[in-house]
Amino acid sequence: MAVGVLSLRSDFCRQLLEYRPAAIRGNASEIMALAGLPVSGRGVDSQHAASQAIEAGHRLARACGAVVVISGVQDYLCDGEQTLSVSGGDAMMTQVVGTGCALSALVAAFACLPGERLENLACACWLFARAGEQARRLARGPGSFRSDFIDALWQLSHRELTP
Repeated sequence: MAVGVLSLRSDFCRQLLEYRPAAIRGNASEIMALAGLPVSGRGVDSQHAASQAIEAGHRLARACGAVVVISGVQDYLCDGEQTLSVSGGDAMMTQVVGTGCALSALVAAFACLPGERLENLACACWLFARAGEQARRLARGPGSFRSDFIDALWQLSHRELTP
């Protein structure tokens, strides 16, 4: 999103909140900026730990009705009342351009599923983390990690999808 760093994107994302999205996914700096808090960031890289944005996530969720996913070493999901956390993944995920966008796409898909949205999005984060762990076991570096990660998402079996 680059919210908080680029004014054009920040303004656009704030306008989108009026449409009451089902889900919002960003790093801690982006979520804090979207919630109206002053932050520092470097492009799409967060300068804050995900745990530092939990209250901002709840504030944002209450304001627009979305489940807010704060991604980081530990992911946090906020619906304005409850907080869920998902751990896992691998540090190599931060070395590959587009993993945050891929998580956003998975979150969007899981937001459409029937059932409890907060739990559905936690499952999306859990699935993403498991794929990252599986890819890291196979990868030789960031280049092969990207391919192995896509393959890992595609290959996860039903048994592996049960937390």
